[in-house]
Amino acid sequence: VQLQASGGGLVQAGGSLRLSCSASGYTFSRLALSWFRRAPGEEREFVAAIHRNGGTHYADNMKGRFTISRDNAKKSVYLQMNSLKPEDTAAYFCAARDTILTAPLPTGANQYSSWGQGTQVTVSS
Repeated sequence: VQLQASGGGLVQAGGSLRLSCSASGYTFSRLALSWFRRAPGEEREFVAAIHRNGGTHYADNMKGRFTISRDNAKKSVYLQMNSLKPEDTAAYFCAARDTILTAPLPTGANQYSSWGQGTQVTVSS
């Protein structure tokens, strides 16, 4: 699977951004998709994931602010980020893996086999 992330940028605290990630080279509807992020000097961090069955899961500190969604027709996954904080500043990566409908939604980085190149989000205070 080839993944291309976009939509990052500079935003003031309290603002919003919508990240997009388009996929190619695989049957998109079979994929579990996720977003991770990495701040400078920090470990990669799980943000949100969406199952091929539409189920979602969020990191605790993103619940209520971030929304992950997918459009199988457009072969894309999105991350709507609201009420952004300076601590949300990071490079955001989309990831994908094939899964079956009944499998648990993967949330660990080592469970994903395909990664996009990352898009930078910077939140100013």
